[in-house]
Formats: sequence, C-alpha cells, structure tokens
Amino acid sequence: MIAGDKPETMHGRSLDLTAAARFPFGAAPVRLALALLLVLAVAAGARAQDDPGFQTKAREAILVDVDTGAVLFQKDADVAAAPANMAKLMTMAVVFKALREGRLKLDDEFVVSETAWRQGGAPARGTTMFAELGSSIRVEDLIRGVIIQSANDGCIVLAEGLAGTQEAFVPLMNEEAKRLGLSNSRFANVTGLPDPGQVMSVRDIATLTAHLIREYPDLYRIYAEPEFTWNKIRQLNRNPLLGMNIGADGLVTGSTEDSGFGLAGSTVQNGQRLIVAMNGADTDKVRAEEARKLIDWGYREFQRVEVFGAGDVIAEARVFNGAQSRVGLVSKAPVEFLMPQSTRVTLRAEVVYEGPLPAPVAAGRAVGYVRVMTTDGMETRAPLYTAADVGVGSLTTRALDGLEELLLGWW
Repeated sequence: MIAGDKPETMHGRSLDLTAAARFPFGAAPVRLALALLLVLAVAAGARAQDDPGFQTKAREAILVDVDTGAVLFQKDADVAAAPANMAKLMTMAVVFKALREGRLKLDDEFVVSETAWRQGGAPARGTTMFAELGSSIRVEDLIRGVIIQSANDGCIVLAEGLAGTQEAFVPLMNEEAKRLGLSNSRFANVTGLPDPGQVMSVRDIATLTAHLIREYPDLYRIYAEPEFTWNKIRQLNRNPLLGMNIGADGLVTGSTEDSGFGLAGSTVQNGQRLIVAMNGADTDKVRAEEARKLIDWGYREFQRVEVFGAGDVIAEARVFNGAQSRVGLVSKAPVEFLMPQSTRVTLRAEVVYEGPLPAPVAAGRAVGYVRVMTTDGMETRAPLYTAADVGVGSLTTRALDGLEELLLGWW
C-alpha cells in the first residue's frame, strides 16, 4: 500500500509493543491508548516531502520504493489533476482484470466501430493505432496498441467489446479505483482525452502502477516493448525512460493543455524497483529530464534498513475468552525501510488492529499491520499475523474476560 492512506481505528484499545533485543529501548512492552511507538535513531538524511535537498520542476511528483512502499519524495502528491494518457492505466487495469477472471481472452476479436474510428482513430488526429473501420482486431493486439502506441481507438474498441459502450465501461474504472483506494481519482472516459470530470493524483497513479506490476506481471511486460506495428504503420514506444539505460520497463506518458506533460515510470536497479509519477512539466524534454533526475536521486540517496526481522514478535494483541490473554503479532517477511543516508532521524512504528481478538485464534491469521514512519513523511507498512494458536479459555477465564469487557466498556 502506498503511503498516505489513513490507518484503521483501534477502537480506543491498548496494544502491547515488544521490541526485538537488538533495539536499545528495552524489552518491556509499551502501552498507549491509541498507538504504539517504537523510536530509534538511524542514519538518515533528506526529507520525503518538499525536501530542500531535491527540487523538481514538475508541478506534482512522487517517488515510491515498491518493495517497502516507502515514499522517498512527494510534491503535491494528492492534488487531483487532469491525467491525460495516464488514465489509460486504469483502462488497462479493468481489461487485465477481465482477462484474469476469464471474462475476456487474448484471442478474442472486437470490431472497430464507427464511434471508435471517428473519436479515436485517424480522423480524430490524436494518438492512434490506425485501426481500420469495420475490421476485427485481437484483444492482445489492441492491448499492445494502447500500451505502446497510446491508441485512443484501441481503448474505445476494448471498452465497447467488454462493456458494450465506452459509457458503460467508465463505471468499471471508477469501481476499480474505489476498490484500490484511489481517493483522488475520477474517470469520465477510457482514453484520457480532456474532460473536467476526469482527474488523478500522482499518488493514485503510483498506487495503480504498483498494482499493475504486482498483479499482472505477464501483461505488464508489454510496457517495456520498444515498438509496435499495426496496419503497416510502425510506432515507437513513447516512454522516454526506456532509452536511458536506467532499468526502465514502463509505463506511459501524457500531455494536454490543462495537465502539462506527465509521466508514470518504473525502473529496476540491483533488484530494487522505484516508481515515479509526475504531472505538470512545461515540455516533454523537461518531463524526461526531471523524471531521470528523480530516479537517479532515489537510487543514490537511500539505503535499505531492516527494522524488524521475519518472525520477530512486533506486538502482542489482546485475546478475548482465550486460554492466553495475549498473542504475539509477527511479520512473515522482514520489515524494511529505505532511509536517506546523510544524517540521523527518528523512526516511529505504529501497530494497528481491531481487538481484542475473539478466541479461538489460529496461528497465521492476518489481523492488522505495522506502520513505520518518519516525522518527515516517509512511510512503509507490512501486514501482521498471529504467531500462535490460542484456544478457548476455561469457564472462569471467560467469565473474568466478560466482566472486564462489561466494566471497561461501560467506563
């Protein structure tokens, strides 16, 4: 999950935080009414937001480490603005989902309607795959046209083939946006053409990009293809990052008079993937330069720090009516954080779950998450799981728990 979402409530209940032995603040649990704080000093440096050490000419921008979810840089990341062609990321998300669910196949063929030809094809003078009116095109070729050639006609043909009309497809985009938690996104068409009802924030663009990478790796690979030929017309991928030898493998550029020049990009270096999303650059040259600078800065200025090891008991959750009153909460994988390298900052860790957990409790049950953050706005989250089975307690234990719940609830 990309940083910026609000944590779930804990209904005013106390939680216990236990520290691994390597941390210098003792092993005794810390109890707070609404949050758990883990504080440690580590080598660190630049701020995640509005950092005086890094500036960008883009109007809005965000840089995210995919594995940790850490936001390394953000500038007006939650401002909803015209996304231009970057709206096609959601068009593809809906199409990819239909493929995964079996409602669509790559070999299915859709007919190019007059609407698709006139609004998105050669007569429209926009980005197009030059699909011929009345021709039938395989879904796989339409996807390549949309991803590589930014084809507006390809988008409309896919929307009509899947939902009947573009207008019927748009609600599927908004439903998927809601499901993914894209709180600053609204869609009005499938192409990204100017419409006052169509907006996205760069944080939402980064979240959607990470979703496509994680959930649809086989289809995501198309974003790295350098060219595509359709109707005997060869077009190059418009993503300037692909030719920079920086490990780029996606995704899309966009520009309109309202949005300026924007980009959603992803790069991998030494196993680390960064996502950049920006909007509002003055020219396509500035867009490419600023994206490259931000990516280079992200790889250069941050180091990976393990905050908790896999299997470490990070916190203890209260158990109601259980044979034990508490159960440890662990992460299945190391909880890592990307830290700036130059100075020292403080990390806070907050454990969030809804409790107490009713017995019986099975080991490995997902019950919440740990949120690690700095005061400067960087953040990462990791899911937490119960470390052990807890059976139902004795009649006496259950009676005492019930009495405690009654008294504390009344109080």
